[in-house]
Amino acid sequence: MSTDRPFSLADAAKYGLFAGIAGVLIALVGMLEAFAKRMIIADVISMAQVMMLCVAFVGALFAASKAQNSNRRLAITAGIVAGAVTALCLAILALLIVPLHLREIFVNATPQLVKLLMPLDLTGVVGAAVLVGLGALTGLVAAAVTYLPPAWRNSLLIAVSAVILIALLEDVFVVVIPKNIGKFLYKANGMTVLGALSTFVIVFALAFVWLANRKRVSSRIDSLPPKRRQTYSFIVTIVLLIVMFILPQIIGPYLSEVADLVGFYIIMALGLNVVVGFAGLLDLGYVAFFAIGAYTMAVLTTPELPMVRGIIPQLTFWEALPFAVLAALVAGVLLGIPVLKTRGDYLAIITLGFGEIIRLLVLSDALKPFLGGAQGVTGVARPALSSLITDTPQEFYYFIIIGILIAWFITSRLKNSRLGRAWMAIREDEDVAAAMSINLVGYKLLAFATGATLAGLSGAMFGSKLGSMVPASFNVLVSINVLAVLIVGGMGSLPGVVVGAIVLIGLPELLREFNEFRWWVYGAVLVVMMLYKPEGLWPEATRVRELRDDDEPNVTSEDHTGLAKPTETSPA
Repeated sequence: MSTDRPFSLADAAKYGLFAGIAGVLIALVGMLEAFAKRMIIADVISMAQVMMLCVAFVGALFAASKAQNSNRRLAITAGIVAGAVTALCLAILALLIVPLHLREIFVNATPQLVKLLMPLDLTGVVGAAVLVGLGALTGLVAAAVTYLPPAWRNSLLIAVSAVILIALLEDVFVVVIPKNIGKFLYKANGMTVLGALSTFVIVFALAFVWLANRKRVSSRIDSLPPKRRQTYSFIVTIVLLIVMFILPQIIGPYLSEVADLVGFYIIMALGLNVVVGFAGLLDLGYVAFFAIGAYTMAVLTTPELPMVRGIIPQLTFWEALPFAVLAALVAGVLLGIPVLKTRGDYLAIITLGFGEIIRLLVLSDALKPFLGGAQGVTGVARPALSSLITDTPQEFYYFIIIGILIAWFITSRLKNSRLGRAWMAIREDEDVAAAMSINLVGYKLLAFATGATLAGLSGAMFGSKLGSMVPASFNVLVSINVLAVLIVGGMGSLPGVVVGAIVLIGLPELLREFNEFRWWVYGAVLVVMMLYKPEGLWPEATRVRELRDDDEPNVTSEDHTGLAKPTETSPA
């Protein structure tokens, strides 16, 4: 959109058209019919209806936000126009499905889709007119939201999102909350009206209080004496550890299984965070180190590879674990050597190729006697303490927690060390870092070695938990997923790694009923994050400063001599 001319209603219509096209695509791929089966509020509104409202709301919100610089009347009108145009696109689709026999082209263009698009079971032009009216009303609400104070607006959006999420995760919450509360919140399919309203009010109040007092609380914490801050930090850490260790007994086996998967990705993401987040080295072949750790564990502990057993005796999990980690570390160094002089896209392509090489080697017939080939390896040993063998997800959870704590300790210590500062200098500008006498070769190798070590640790534990290894578990999508965890959570941020893993790995696992559309939503989340919150959900402070526009009114500028001088301000 051009910035050298005023915003017009034609621009608002364009935003509405874009949102309408998105809504039409969502409808034609079958998402509406699938989501219609899941109610948000029982007997009131379904997930499909919420999705259509969100599409119109977002389009109108952007239009109204762009028009705010002109005047309030134009902004409100722009929101109404954008919402109406979005609904008009959906109405046209509903009217044309049957006459044009669109089902012959789009298998999901069914009469059921027409019913889902038309409100109140209306049909024809009347239904289309009502739909456009609802779109305009949604646009009006979106425009009004833009004029709310930030604390009110953000609290409102958080509360609505919380109601939707709690409704979708009904199967999870009924397991962990008391039965009386569960009966109050949920019916057979969806939340109760009273439960949804109560959730909205509580979440809104909590979010508003936090957002309104966040800066004040942060300043008070910063003003505390260092010893007191350390004490409070220690207490919070202890509480979190206690919660983590009692969690599997509360959530049960299925949720523990999901927690285990999230844990594997947290360990891997903490390692990749060193390579990408700290040192700025884009690695798209990170899954190779994960695979090396897993296969090393499998080869050293399985009794089902006679050729290997003729050379190396069978080891236990604890005996094989150091070798698995060491093998991944050596692979990280070997990969680092040939890519030391590359950066950016070239580095990404080389590491991607390395990951594919490892996958093809595992699949090769030449190494089949040693690695099992396409059939993989079974009989991988599980960790055992005395006579206790970890056979359940709850039991294995504790080993994963220990792995996370080790990875967290290593990366947090490295981040705040001289080595971590050197990595960050390399990330910002390699040439400047070299001019400051930073050994680029050594520090890059250390970054690759550290990241590979943690990936090998995660891979070894993953192989042990599965009990078998197949090459299909180590495709390039694993590397993409780990990188996406960093992007969504916050590049270089340790808490961001945990948040990103929960959002991108945990939530899709909990919403398996929508698995068919997982990658659609996955891609949409990444696009939105890159456009509107590139620093991540829990960003690092340095990263925020890098990406945020400078809002200070009196910014210093440079004259032709290169010396900074303050900008001139007009006299009062």
